[in-house]
Amino acid sequence: VRLVESGGGSVQTGESLRLSCVVSGFALSGSDVKWARRGPGKGPEWVLSAGQGRFTVTRDNAENTLWLQLNNLQPEDTGLYYCTSTSRGISGQGTQVTVSS
Repeated sequence: VRLVESGGGSVQTGESLRLSCVVSGFALSGSDVKWARRGPGKGPEWVLSAGQGRFTVTRDNAENTLWLQLNNLQPEDTGLYYCTSTSRGISGQGTQVTVSS
């Protein structure tokens, strides 16, 4: 049972990134896997709530992959983005997103 994220990187303000979370060991369909993030010096937060409409999550059940589209990135979006399943008590290692002004 595993969650593996990728797609992070360093971008400028206003740019976009697309992150992936590949699920193995169980079916993404019907699961509670979600995207979360932790900024420097901050606690964890759910990404969709924090994005205020700039972020979109897409589920590809055939590929068992959860995608996260990040648009109009801002410096305050900098952090470690990871996927997590509360019911299974697991999280991936995360992928770093750094936004510079």
